[in-house]
Amino acid sequence: MLEFGTYQRLAMRTSNKDLTPKEHLINAMLGLSGEVGECTDLVKKHLYQDGRDIRGKLFDEAGDVMWYLAEMANACGFSLDDIAAHNIEKLKKRYPSGFEAERSLHREV
Repeated sequence: MLEFGTYQRLAMRTSNKDLTPKEHLINAMLGLSGEVGECTDLVKKHLYQDGRDIRGKLFDEAGDVMWYLAEMANACGFSLDDIAAHNIEKLKKRYPSGFEAERSLHREV
């Protein structure tokens, strides 16, 4: 199993070293938007066009999303490990007993 920190380090070997931190952040955000759009388009086609199995393609696209997330984290000086840990703590506070539809509708921001 690959740890987030190891993934981040290895993924950033393929990042453009000529970019400034600001340019890395902009590239990451534009890339994330594009890759999430590709995922959305796959789901749309699956639901409303041909119903084909898209799991393999979504698996590939999820990796692209993860790469751009790693670039965003790197540009901001975050580690993916810290982001994941912080998110779990936030979710525990938001849903202490696990997901509850009512809490999701009436939660504090």
